[in-house]
Amino acid sequence: MLGDRAQRRHPAQPEGLSVWATAQRTGPVQRRGRYVPESVKHPARMLPAIAAHAVHAYTQPGDLVLDPMCGIGTTLVEAIHAGRDAIGVEYEPRWSNIADANITHAHHHGATGRASVVRGDATRLSALLPAALTGQVALVVTSPPYGPTVHGLVRPGEDGVAKFDNAYNDGADRGNLAYRDLTGLADGFEQILRGCAGLLRPGGTVVVTARPWRKHRQLVDLPSAVIAAGVRAGLTPTERCVALLAAVRDGQLVARPSFFQLQAVRKARAGGTPLHLITHEDVLIFRRPAGDPGSPSPHTPEGGVIA
Repeated sequence: MLGDRAQRRHPAQPEGLSVWATAQRTGPVQRRGRYVPESVKHPARMLPAIAAHAVHAYTQPGDLVLDPMCGIGTTLVEAIHAGRDAIGVEYEPRWSNIADANITHAHHHGATGRASVVRGDATRLSALLPAALTGQVALVVTSPPYGPTVHGLVRPGEDGVAKFDNAYNDGADRGNLAYRDLTGLADGFEQILRGCAGLLRPGGTVVVTARPWRKHRQLVDLPSAVIAAGVRAGLTPTERCVALLAAVRDGQLVARPSFFQLQAVRKARAGGTPLHLITHEDVLIFRRPAGDPGSPSPHTPEGGVIA
């Protein structure tokens, strides 16, 4: 929260805020009963509330939503629960199988939209997806990988805390985008966004969640790299929002850090680096430029703070 002095220097303008309060409930609570139990094994799951807000804000019922790196299918599940149709692409069979299971689970619980998952490399979208989808996608929601090892799970034991389910394909396939350096990751993500641009209808929207990470104590600025990749792919940046990973209670942020976040912050502070917990993700929003005057008009998003 801003202090009084900071508020005087930079007065708040509520009408200009774009803060998504997407962690009022914890991730496990958001997924409980809505996703199959195996979903927890994915090392970098998007919060369902983030995908749900993007779907409701930027589409209308019956629209088509795409996630080219769909993981366990969070975007797809939230889209079909909202009466949209969805298609996902996933590189690893393990996660695409779970995404299929989550789609089936959603239909058993009343989801009315249709969804499917295509297995393959998202940098080759035009070769993977039917040509009939060109110009039909209203919204893309996705997130690039945050390096080869991310959140994961922990299990206490006699020799301390063991970390598991914390790496893509257990490090076996170095062709995975997660194993590239920042330059390689940005280049690969540009290819993905270029493919998405070809599938978007004129005026269609792309929503990318990204956050920086630290490598050897140096900050890796992934959000800026994503913006540059989107511009090179022919998309127009239109908004930069914040999706909270902390709850808002009585005007204060209540952090929901993982074990690994706490451990990293404690180690950094013990070494003299005043590191703080991450309490948000950047939400980077692009549009495909509208073509001729007769192009379909995109749905105007419901901006501002959501509960």
